[in-house]
Amino acid sequence: MNLPSAEIWRLYRGRADSVNRIKELKADFGLDSFNLKQFFCTEASLIFAMTGYNLMALFRQFILNSKVQHTLSTLRYKTFAIGAYFEETNGKFVLKIALNLKRREWFTGLWEYTKAQNQSLSFSIA
Repeated sequence: MNLPSAEIWRLYRGRADSVNRIKELKADFGLDSFNLKQFFCTEASLIFAMTGYNLMALFRQFILNSKVQHTLSTLRYKTFAIGAYFEETNGKFVLKIALNLKRREWFTGLWEYTKAQNQSLSFSIA
């Protein structure tokens, strides 16, 4: 390749993070070794796993809005694996979430940020 060093760096810079995404797909989404008997079953499993990955990527990008790209296991711990219960108050169900004060402020900020965005998303299948 007869390109200047800076040009080679720019060319490969965009590909550098792909190894991390492949590792994440293998570790967190179970794509390291799945092979079903029929091709269409394997294809359906892959599509389902990739849809889950894309939903988590959207969650990271638009809701968390963080410079750090957390893995699924970290997101599961920080946002989903939280003790909670429903309580009926005045005929309405209220979700009671068990969080310490520091995490409660961060978690409440996620909800407020989501409400403030109020963007309508449109999906298309290509």
